[in-house]
Amino acid sequence: MNVRFGVLGTLRVVEGERDLTPGPAKHRTLLAALSLRPGRTLTVDRLIAEVWGEEPPASAEPVLRVYVSALRKVVGGIRTVPGGYLLDVDPDEVDAHRFERLVSAGRRARDAGRTAEAADGLRAALALWRGPALADVDSAELRRAYALPLEELRLTALEERVELDVALGRGAEVTGELRALVASHPLRERAWAQLVLALGQAGRRSEALGAYREARRLLVGELGLEPGPELREAHERVLAGGASARALPNEPAGGAPARAVPNETPPDVADFTGREHALEWIRRSVPVAGTAPVHLVLHGPAGTGKSALAVHAAAGLDFPGGRLHASLGARTPGAVLEDLLRSLGCPEGAVPPGLAERTRLYRSMVSGRRLLVVLDDAADEAQVRPLLPAGPGCMTLVTSRSPLSGLEAARAFELGVFDADESVEMLARVAGERRVRAEPRAAARIATLCGGLPLALRIAGSRLARRPSWTLEHLAGRLEDERGRLDELSAGDLAVRGSLALGYRALSERERLLLRRLGALSAPHVAPWAATAVLGEPAGRLLEALAEAGLLRARGLDASGQERYDWHDLTRLYAAERLAAEEGPPARVLAAAAGEILDRARRARALLLPAEPGSGRTVARTAEQAADLDTARLRESARWLAAERGFLVATVADLQRAGLDEATWRLAFYLTPFLELGAHREDWHVVVRLGLRAARRTGHRHGEALLLRSLADLHRTEGRLEEAADLLRRALPLAEAHEVPRTRHRLGLVRLAQGRLPEAEACFVACLAAFSAAGDRRGRADALRALGGARQAEDLLHGSLAAYRELGDPRGEAAVSLDLAGLDLDRKRPSEARERAERGLGLARRLGDRLPEAAGLVLIARVALAEGRPDAARGAAEEALGTFREYADRRGVARALLTLAAALLDLDEVAEAVDAVSDAVGEFDALGDRHGLTEAEELAREVSRRRGLRV
Repeated sequence: MNVRFGVLGTLRVVEGERDLTPGPAKHRTLLAALSLRPGRTLTVDRLIAEVWGEEPPASAEPVLRVYVSALRKVVGGIRTVPGGYLLDVDPDEVDAHRFERLVSAGRRARDAGRTAEAADGLRAALALWRGPALADVDSAELRRAYALPLEELRLTALEERVELDVALGRGAEVTGELRALVASHPLRERAWAQLVLALGQAGRRSEALGAYREARRLLVGELGLEPGPELREAHERVLAGGASARALPNEPAGGAPARAVPNETPPDVADFTGREHALEWIRRSVPVAGTAPVHLVLHGPAGTGKSALAVHAAAGLDFPGGRLHASLGARTPGAVLEDLLRSLGCPEGAVPPGLAERTRLYRSMVSGRRLLVVLDDAADEAQVRPLLPAGPGCMTLVTSRSPLSGLEAARAFELGVFDADESVEMLARVAGERRVRAEPRAAARIATLCGGLPLALRIAGSRLARRPSWTLEHLAGRLEDERGRLDELSAGDLAVRGSLALGYRALSERERLLLRRLGALSAPHVAPWAATAVLGEPAGRLLEALAEAGLLRARGLDASGQERYDWHDLTRLYAAERLAAEEGPPARVLAAAAGEILDRARRARALLLPAEPGSGRTVARTAEQAADLDTARLRESARWLAAERGFLVATVADLQRAGLDEATWRLAFYLTPFLELGAHREDWHVVVRLGLRAARRTGHRHGEALLLRSLADLHRTEGRLEEAADLLRRALPLAEAHEVPRTRHRLGLVRLAQGRLPEAEACFVACLAAFSAAGDRRGRADALRALGGARQAEDLLHGSLAAYRELGDPRGEAAVSLDLAGLDLDRKRPSEARERAERGLGLARRLGDRLPEAAGLVLIARVALAEGRPDAARGAAEEALGTFREYADRRGVARALLTLAAALLDLDEVAEAVDAVSDAVGEFDALGDRHGLTEAEELAREVSRRRGLRV
């Protein structure tokens, strides 16, 4: 039985006859927030704002999780998704969405001439209401964003339904309803007009005329305005005795002089490209005659084509009352109103002097018109509010760099950059189809270098159009140089730099300072902590302001719960220009920020590698403490590093370019364990090589040794074992004394992978002695594990397990648990193997470590094979194989394929087993893994034998 949600009144949640409505006020607010947007992800920040308002408690996020957990016990469908939560239910199960659907259906029936059906449909929609929307939900955010628009739609739908009833001759039946409506909303002229007509239709002429006089008295007394045309027309029809018929909405009363119809929108853009989703959104939003006005905001960064879209959309819309257009910029609302009033026919000298009087006159003059108003380049909500037409059926298109979130009853659409295909299409429309088709690769490069920004593409196309001798390859080459790219993107009065400069000059002094200092960074996105580091003071509010101004873009919450911001590459280049011009080279900004960046990266590394020399973490913990405390912190550290990977990798390059060599090699070194854990090999290559160059340039021998060792680790994971051994041999004489055994330990791992067991054992034995003598507990745990694995010695592995637990390192505990599970399998102890494999797999999953999780799944599959459960083995092996392939881990792929082949063989799926084992042989051979190759070849022989028997 479906659960139904009600917000049109007090909050109600019912399943059949069962009332599931939560009692606590905050629970009700949270559930209302989710049910108003079924199927949509709501970020944690958004929910906190809607549940607690502007001043949430410091504990809001964990408390929100508690509320979600409590609600899940009574309401199904609440899902956790990246960055927040959503309610996974059919929108029709929520009465507000059902109401909107029924209203739309009723309006379609009315427009098709099915009057009785339309009236019944609107009546069914209105019957869903049980009282004021969200009556018992205490949230100013939800009331402003949802309750007020729903109440407005309710009143409009009621007026539309009454109008249909009057047209059907049911005036006498609706007079009581209309009396209640005008009593509660005495300034709604449409309701008064309907009451006058309904009373006249019911034969109560004197009451109808009395209702008109009462309405006029209220309007003149409260607003200083005479009744509008709709109310005057109703009065005249009653006087004439013709209240049974109804004029079309906005139809002028008989004999009234026709008004001039303004048409001020600029000419359509001939080569307009793309934006079909935005155009369709605008078309769907057009109000029908007689319905509430619609206000739309098109927002996005400079150069995204907001104005062109508004003009193009306006050209295709039918508004019989006319089209007004105003470029706002830095103009005051009063100055804009003066122009709009003159466009509407207000005589010269008759424009009132004050803003309030101009606003009243404007709204009076647009009343009764079905008008489109285009307001271009709005700075903020206050500039726009007085310019919004309030008449039924009117529409406003506002363009702004800000979403104008505080603009009541407005809906917003964010314009981003073009994708690759749209970019090339626009370039072709401006520069010429044949030229672009002749050089598709160069066209794609130009599109990429313009970052998909419509303004930049238009300028690039215009330059090509004016220079027929230029090839696209030539222009692409000119754009390649970042230092001159903004100079190249200028044509006539069009310039990307000029467009960005307008936004920059409109910022406050502190906002400009932050924007240009962010120009010292090449990272594609940034979190508030990093912005604070480059600014030297808290930057969260300033980032929000830059996003509101359209110079940054809020991307939402990342995996670690931080808000992230990104920007267009051309905006970054402009910010870097301003930094160089106003403060000098970026090295000073980066040097000031480096301490905070390095400290955060070092602390994250310390959590990944507990008790590593220099980590500062030496407090012993029990196994239970490790599981309960350190697992959570390790997971948080890995999530933070995952979220910051792009930023930190780019910052290594920024520091290196700025000549900050010490910071460069240290940051590169701090990042390598995380890059290894996530198999981010391309980034690993980049940072290690940059770090090595910096360490060598500054003459830091130990830094060079650390990075040579990291590069060797990378080569070992890639199967380039002899190269890894060579790097480690070169690192040994450079390393400081306490790092020599750690480097020799890595050499032992390489020898073990090469199958040179005696050499590997010798390395591990020497390392174990050195670590023990130096009191290096982390090194000792690693050496015990390596030596235990080489000798297949259970006692050594148990010693390593105890050491990792003492360090509070669940990641090390997970790895050794899997090692022991493999040993149990080799010794025919499947039940013990299963217990240990499940323990290791569980820890890996709690830590969020995908590759160790996949290794655990391979062991689970091998246990299932040993227990005679090939179906379970196949499922686990296939899941592991998918992860290994996702991370391009060839050794893991080989192991998973080998286990999968064995499972397929047990299932008698011999043909599939042949494919899997053949692929495994190829992988082991490419890796130079002799031991794995031997295993795979043995299984291949068994598969061949089984296939021969079947033949």
